[in-house]
Amino acid sequence: MPRRYKQLIKPLDDASAVGAGPYETRPLGQALDFLRVLWAINHGLATTSRYMKSKYGVTGRQRLIIQVVNEFPGISAGDLAKVLHLDPSTLTGVLQQMGQRGLLQLQPDMRDRRRLRIQLTTKGRRLSHMAVGAIEAAVSRTLSQVSPAKLKATREVLALLADNLDRHGDAETLADQASSA
Repeated sequence: MPRRYKQLIKPLDDASAVGAGPYETRPLGQALDFLRVLWAINHGLATTSRYMKSKYGVTGRQRLIIQVVNEFPGISAGDLAKVLHLDPSTLTGVLQQMGQRGLLQLQPDMRDRRRLRIQLTTKGRRLSHMAVGAIEAAVSRTLSQVSPAKLKATREVLALLADNLDRHGDAETLADQASSA
C-alpha cells in the first residue's frame, strides 16, 4: 500500500501503534479510525478534482455526470440526481453550468415539459472518450488490487454507512446506535 495511508489500516489491537509515534498514526477507536480513512478519501477526491479542473476543464463530479449521460443518453435530470445520490436542486446548477460551457444539451421532455432530458454535445462526447478521469483511474487501480470478496465487503459497508448517513435528520437515533455499538 502506498505512502502515508498504509498506517491507517493497522489493526486496532496493534500494540506498536498505541501511544507511540506521530499523532496521525495513533489509534482513535474504531469509528474515528474509519472516519480518518474516509476523510483521506474525501481530501484525495477534492484535490484530484481540482487538478482535473485545471488540466482538463472538468471537475471529478462533472466528469462523472458526463460518463453517466454517455451511458444513458436522454436521462432525465431527476433520474441522474438519483444515480449520483444528489439533491435535484444541487444538480440543476451544475447541469446549467455544463450546458453553458457546451458540454451538455438540456432539452424539455416531450411528454412532460417540466422534466429535462440530458444529452452530451460533441464537446461532451469528446471528454467522455478522453483519458481525463484521474479519479476513475485511481479507483480502477485500487479495485484491481483487491479480491472480489474484499470489494463486495467494502461496498456493503460503504452502502450501509450511506444509508445510515441518509438518516441524518434523526440525530437521536444515530446517537443511540453509536452508543450501543
